[in-house]
Amino acid sequence: MSGVVTGDAVVLGLRPAKLPSRALALAIDLVVVWTVYLLISVALAMATASLDEAAVMAVTIATFLLVLVGAPIAVETLSHGRSLGKLACGLRVVRDDGGPIRFRHALVRGAVGVVEILMTFGVVVCIASLVSERGRRIGDVFAGTLVVRERVPAARGTAVPPPPPWLVGRFAELDLSAVPDELWLGIRQYLTRMRQLDPAVGRALAERLADELVARTGTPPPPGVPAAEYLAAVVNERRARDARRAFAAGGGATAAGGPTGAGGPVAPGGAGGVPAGAGGAAGVGGPGPAGAGRVDGAGGVRAGGDSGAVGGGQRGGTPPATGFAPPG
Repeated sequence: MSGVVTGDAVVLGLRPAKLPSRALALAIDLVVVWTVYLLISVALAMATASLDEAAVMAVTIATFLLVLVGAPIAVETLSHGRSLGKLACGLRVVRDDGGPIRFRHALVRGAVGVVEILMTFGVVVCIASLVSERGRRIGDVFAGTLVVRERVPAARGTAVPPPPPWLVGRFAELDLSAVPDELWLGIRQYLTRMRQLDPAVGRALAERLADELVARTGTPPPPGVPAAEYLAAVVNERRARDARRAFAAGGGATAAGGPTGAGGPVAPGGAGGVPAGAGGAAGVGGPGPAGAGRVDGAGGVRAGGDSGAVGGGQRGGTPPATGFAPPG
């Protein structure tokens, strides 16, 4: 890693590109540029066959400057330091302060590159990259730039080792509200890297972290428990509390407004139901003669009382809501 200090006094950790990756990116760029240059040269040679020697020489020099010098400068300026080869290899040209390059940086790099790359076939570039601590070539030194790696392999996360089984649940009553996040972060980093430390150094660091944790919680560890195992048990207890809190929050949200709590089906025979004895079926009138229907209707009134649909129509003189008028 290279410590690059920005204009705001911020140190950036950049990984400079080494000679193998830069050489591969340069080879890809040279293959592309020379292929384009040869194709254009052949086309111009066929187009300028009728011109004199001086005109052909002028066209040749202009083609060389535009394709082999101007094209890389334009590409680096427009892509902010990512040429085709650098893009394929995961590299990028940046300023010394970590910012993107501009036209003047690309111009200096391209002008110096004509000498150290094209005229010396890359020998000067290899020597300068090997001598430089950050792999810079002469064009980078004059332009104030640096080639860094953009695609850095991510480090695999290491899980916190679990505590011994006999310590699980021993700190259920421990008050962890006063422990700051910085201390938790330091404890987690120690637990994930304690196997990489010297045993004496790791033991001293674990004891210091354990003392800080005891000062925050006010409860010392059980006698005979090593500091590293004590820290692992406390971290495991905190993770268990966070998990229980998350599950409790999810369960409370489900119980607060479930689909069945909005309202159940109307019970049969409830407030909106009609009692079975409100009116007899005979009160409506069954099949038969007209007189029997009237007698049945009267019987229906006597049997059902005021709650019967037909009886209510006869006594109050008001027709039912259905529009059915009983016989007179």
